[in-house]
Amino acid sequence: MSYYKYLKEEIAWIKEHDPSLNSAVEIWFMPGFRALKTWYFTHKLYKKHPSLARIISLRSQRKTGIDIHPGATIGKHVFIDHGSGVVIGETCVIGERVMIYQGVTLGATGKVAGKRHPTVEDDVVIGAGSKIIGNITLHQGCKIGAGSVIIKDVPANTTMIPAPAYAIRNQNGKIKVPNISSLEGKLNCVLKQLDPDNSKCKKEADS
Repeated sequence: MSYYKYLKEEIAWIKEHDPSLNSAVEIWFMPGFRALKTWYFTHKLYKKHPSLARIISLRSQRKTGIDIHPGATIGKHVFIDHGSGVVIGETCVIGERVMIYQGVTLGATGKVAGKRHPTVEDDVVIGAGSKIIGNITLHQGCKIGAGSVIIKDVPANTTMIPAPAYAIRNQNGKIKVPNISSLEGKLNCVLKQLDPDNSKCKKEADS
């Protein structure tokens, strides 16, 4: 696919899926779109001229606040919304129609060679501030809640949420902290937010 055709298709898709955007000009200057159009060019360049490709991508990072390694593989219709602080590593593979919000890291666990970054399949949504670490897979259609830390594969069409915030002090001083050390405790505290009369959660929080 030519660079011009790639840009044209991406602009059309973004306009269709983001009602807040009024024109192609707005899209052109969005940090996420600017970072991806630079990635398209540097990705083509990377195999023959890796150092030059990386220098260009680093310049783009300074301008957009988004760090996409030119070695990453990215499918069509990937949308980086807001974008500040997004990091996409060298061996990361991203499918089509993936939504990535600000502060997301698709990173590695260390300096191991080979495939060391996540694989993100089609139609995945990754919420703001989420950290997806290591050679794992987010399978098709899964949703990652804001602030999640993911270090294992996520099955298709699964929604992941982080531990909810809870109060430890208010205007009357310290308050009792719920026990959320276990996975069951975390889930029960989420259920308590949805249903305050949940007796199981109340028991867990009071233990």
